[in-house]
Amino acid sequence: MRIDPARRRARVQGGALLGALDRASQAYGLATTAGNVSHTGVGGLTLGGGMGWLARQYGLACDNVVSYTMVTAEGDVVTASRIENPDLFWGLRGGGGNFGIVTEFEFQLHRIGTRTLVAEFDFRAEDAVPVIEGWRDLNAVVPRQATFTASVGSGPAGPIATLGFVWVGDPDEGRRLLPAMRALGRPVASRVTTPSYLELQQRDDSTGGHAYRRYSKGHYLRSFPTAAIEAFLLRGGADLSASLDLPGVGLQAHGGAIADVPEADAAFSHRGTMFEFGAGSRWSDPAEDDARMGAARAAGASLEPYASGVYVNSLTADELAVGQRGVRRAYSAAKLARLTEVKTAYDPANVFHLNQNIRPAL
Repeated sequence: MRIDPARRRARVQGGALLGALDRASQAYGLATTAGNVSHTGVGGLTLGGGMGWLARQYGLACDNVVSYTMVTAEGDVVTASRIENPDLFWGLRGGGGNFGIVTEFEFQLHRIGTRTLVAEFDFRAEDAVPVIEGWRDLNAVVPRQATFTASVGSGPAGPIATLGFVWVGDPDEGRRLLPAMRALGRPVASRVTTPSYLELQQRDDSTGGHAYRRYSKGHYLRSFPTAAIEAFLLRGGADLSASLDLPGVGLQAHGGAIADVPEADAAFSHRGTMFEFGAGSRWSDPAEDDARMGAARAAGASLEPYASGVYVNSLTADELAVGQRGVRRAYSAAKLARLTEVKTAYDPANVFHLNQNIRPAL
């Protein structure tokens, strides 16, 4: 990890974790878009696109890469940038680990300071449809420093919908959104905190690590009509008296700088997304595998009628195992054709195939 604070650049080797990048850059009040879990690898996150709390301000992680250093299947070391090997640069910005091993990323950093604000408001799920409608509409007009979030989980008295936002920047500016949020409805509980940026980046870290079994499903949503809100609250269940073993579901807002980048500019797709949806479970007992995975699949299926695609980093192993169905959800036909050309040029034997695979032309 090498930080150049004067040029606001970071050179990051491929095996680094996001937390290391955050700590090194925050020493100067700088950061670039990184995911929401500090023990995620920089390489995997960035090659698939890279959503994070700074994306609405500065674009995805891949939008902030100035250059890549990559080792090909033949053992050649190549550089990819807008000027050098621009075809590869295009493919690496969202095409995953299909083309080689990236050994170094050069990132653009941004002066963000070190402060944030997180606001969360809990509502009973049976009261939440009009509240989420208002939250959705407010999302369309808020400053880019705000990333709206929503989740539904099981509480002791029934399912709870949590709505709010994460603000990266001066917390006092973020507090200006609180009256509008409070006007949406009467919550059963609320929390407004001001973590440092480093604390924010670690708050979703897993405490159990690989002790848990996990399964998830995801979608991109270009809109979020009332019928989709109702399905979101049900989580694949039959009614709102949901059992405790239903998956948690969540939304994170896109838009802003993500949508500013022309769709054709990079392999990453679906820049018109309003919200990214995810449904996930974690458990310990292998005997629960079928029930837990089935529940997550049901939650995902309930939102599929409103889906416009999927984040390539969210594709599950079963989606990848069935031909190219999952990959076709992540990329348009035109982008998949161009990705195939890049794959054929840099990895014609498909050496790098243990991934969200783009197959070379035969």
